[in-house]
Amino acid sequence: MGFWPRYVPVAERRAKAAKQLKAAKAKGNPLNPVVVEGRQIAQTFWGKAWCEHLEKFSDYENRLPRGRTYVRNGSVIDLQISPGKVAAQVVGSYPYKIVIEIKEMAREKWKALAASCSGKIDSLIELLQGKFSKAVMAQMIDPQGGLFPNESEISMRCSCPDSADMCKHIAAVLYGVGACLDTKPEWLFTLRHVDHLELIATVGAETLLTGSAQGVDVLEDGDLSSLFGIDVAAPSNAKETPIAAVEKLPEKKARFVKKPKIEQAVAVDVSLLQAAKLLCITQKHLRQLVENKSIASSLKGKEERISFEEILRYRKKMLL
Repeated sequence: MGFWPRYVPVAERRAKAAKQLKAAKAKGNPLNPVVVEGRQIAQTFWGKAWCEHLEKFSDYENRLPRGRTYVRNGSVIDLQISPGKVAAQVVGSYPYKIVIEIKEMAREKWKALAASCSGKIDSLIELLQGKFSKAVMAQMIDPQGGLFPNESEISMRCSCPDSADMCKHIAAVLYGVGACLDTKPEWLFTLRHVDHLELIATVGAETLLTGSAQGVDVLEDGDLSSLFGIDVAAPSNAKETPIAAVEKLPEKKARFVKKPKIEQAVAVDVSLLQAAKLLCITQKHLRQLVENKSIASSLKGKEERISFEEILRYRKKMLL
């Protein structure tokens, strides 16, 4: 018979988790714990969609409930995302290491999804907050052509003695990904090895960042800064609508305005500050890349700008 560790009560697991987090921080290696407030693991479109997608897999249904308990009580003390990979640590009877690998999304499938969403998603805010039409939403979560991985595209392993394909620690990490997507929705695209910026219609620099095209409300400056750390002023004639107010509108009043077909994409360029945020690097690093001619820039008046096309090109290079 194999050796099975003793059952560890929730309070003891939490104490162990807090101790490990403190020790890692003291060593200069701070962890990224999953924190779930309340009973609901995920609150946003992307987080909820991830969890609901997992729960559709028949092979997972018997193991996922234990994972929900573990992630809620703070047992997932570290969760890191890289292209096609989730690496995590979970505190159970002992600290366990979990690796979940997700196959790269087929390029043809990604191109088809991007084409189907062309012209229907106007801003980075709209995309990452999951605020778009039901038609786009349906395409994103479609089991065959959508963004989420199929069961056969997911492989996983845990250092615990449970020989099952999915132990409770792995289940906790899978739910932990859903919780993390609430604040880091771009992680889903990283897992599938695709660039979410390719889904955005390039109709103008301010529209790219804020969704301030005609007929589209913009976020308040505080909402934008807190979400992306980008300071972008809304046009003076734009109507500002807080997110909470939008969410409280009765469903029958919500309307999606049909946008005119764009025959040819208009070239978009952004400031160095905005480009650095879109590339997830510092301005100093970006300046070095420009000086080394790894990224091309151009002058617009007296201001140095970088084209959205150039940003996409370099992001693809980073994903390789």
